[in-house]
Amino acid sequence: MKRSQLPKLVPELVIGFVPMSALALAFGAWVGANWMVVLTSLGLYVVLAGFLFRMARARLTRLGWANRMTLLRAMLVILPAAALLQPDLFIEAAWTIALIALLALLLDGLDGRLARTLGEETDFGARFDMEVDAALILVLCLGLVVSGTVGVWVMAIGLMRYAFLVAMKIRPWLAEPLPDSIRRQSICVWQVASLVLVTAPLFEPAVNATILASALIALVYSFVTDLAWLYRRQESNSTASWRMS
Repeated sequence: MKRSQLPKLVPELVIGFVPMSALALAFGAWVGANWMVVLTSLGLYVVLAGFLFRMARARLTRLGWANRMTLLRAMLVILPAAALLQPDLFIEAAWTIALIALLALLLDGLDGRLARTLGEETDFGARFDMEVDAALILVLCLGLVVSGTVGVWVMAIGLMRYAFLVAMKIRPWLAEPLPDSIRRQSICVWQVASLVLVTAPLFEPAVNATILASALIALVYSFVTDLAWLYRRQESNSTASWRMS
């Protein structure tokens, strides 16, 4: 990146530290979090900003409004992530954490709409949005486990995407782009929604388990469907290559 371009991206990430600090302090005061939770929130933002700069510097000179919205969603995810250091918060402040997660869910899609409206669609923005979704799901799963609300089996929901990323390194054909799918988007929304419902103290343990089991079954179905599509595509490409050789 040219030095003349550097200031256009860096200040945006630095300025983002201000709302992150405000959110962390407000969250800490509201739920009675200790200072370690607040400081960890700020530390996680610094780590996030570093990753974003590394990922975006070769592709973007500025974030744009769509990515700024995704960055706001990432800040919301950071709050319950830091709260994992004080597991009791997922019981004592369950409603607050659930509402934060719900807000992050409701804002999902707005960044994509902004990108399309303002002509800011990029591969980076799509990847950023996807990773924030995955992080939110993983954090909520961890929160339910550390608080004792649900058994460790719920981690299958939070870790499945990351297992898929590892599989991509072993089988590169898994990294082929998938076609847009309403099924995939709907199941992703249900994953987060189900985790929000269970995080909020609304239902009995048996109902919570049923809700999350439905999300896990839907997720497994979605992954199997996508894997089958990718496998057929790989076989088709292999056959075409063999015929041309």
